[in-house]
Amino acid sequence: MTLQQLSYFIEVAAEGSITAAADVLYVAQPTLSAAMKELEARVGRALLIRSARGVTLTTDGAEFLGYAKQVVEQVALLEQRYLGRPPSRRLLGVSTQHYSFAVDAFVRMVRRTESAEYEFSLRETRTWDIIEDVRTLRSELGIIYRNDFNRDVINKLLRDSGLEFRPLFLAEPHIFISRKNPLATKERVTLADLAELPRLTFDQGANNSFYFSEEILSTLSSAREIRVSDRATIFNLMIGLDGYTISTGIVSDDLDPAITAVPLDVDEHIEIGWIGHSAIPLTEQAQRYLDEVRVVVAGFGVTLLGEA
Repeated sequence: MTLQQLSYFIEVAAEGSITAAADVLYVAQPTLSAAMKELEARVGRALLIRSARGVTLTTDGAEFLGYAKQVVEQVALLEQRYLGRPPSRRLLGVSTQHYSFAVDAFVRMVRRTESAEYEFSLRETRTWDIIEDVRTLRSELGIIYRNDFNRDVINKLLRDSGLEFRPLFLAEPHIFISRKNPLATKERVTLADLAELPRLTFDQGANNSFYFSEEILSTLSSAREIRVSDRATIFNLMIGLDGYTISTGIVSDDLDPAITAVPLDVDEHIEIGWIGHSAIPLTEQAQRYLDEVRVVVAGFGVTLLGEA
């Protein structure tokens, strides 16, 4: 197989269409189609499922794509170092639950990117959609949490999707509230302290199972419950309604200056980790992002776990 075939395959997977990829690559559609068939013949397995709506990856195709990206990236690095080529266009997709540290790390990664051209995506979205994004390679990695309550369900879903959870850090539960909330001055809060406040949670859509909730203790009843779809809204409701949500305790003063975190007095832990394809190694850019996540959270008293 050739480097050109690998580059063609990466573009076809990204566009979801041989015709669309041919337009991007400035090659004739029959030429690109023939190149894909030749590549499949060379590796001895089907990589693409073709239909009237375009193409999707087979299971083998998804795994092959990960390795193809690795090869193309490494060749670009060799050419940059030894042939004086300019840095190549950097690519990375991240899907995450609604965590300010994930955004903060993304900002740091982008600022440190030396390439003059890049194409990054950051999706704060629902738990189920994060898993789907990574399974279908819309994103290279996802950031989610698990604990004793949801661990078995999350692990099974990941296994069924060919994915794996790798721990990043362990955090103590905190509530996020407005700095003007009376509870903001307390050293610790209890569940009893929260009884009269609106509980704010992130909506999980059609997959609104307790197991997919972004917040621990999701099975506990609350007299006042508000579901939201984005982080800006949840912070506005913390300020406007004195609402609260339960999370890691890591809040960025730069990104969220009006919000503070107060430890919650419960016997629980929040394990944050990244998910990716178990058979596909991460690209260098994805490794850089995870390095930035560790740097961001290191100063918040969390317990760092494992390496990428």
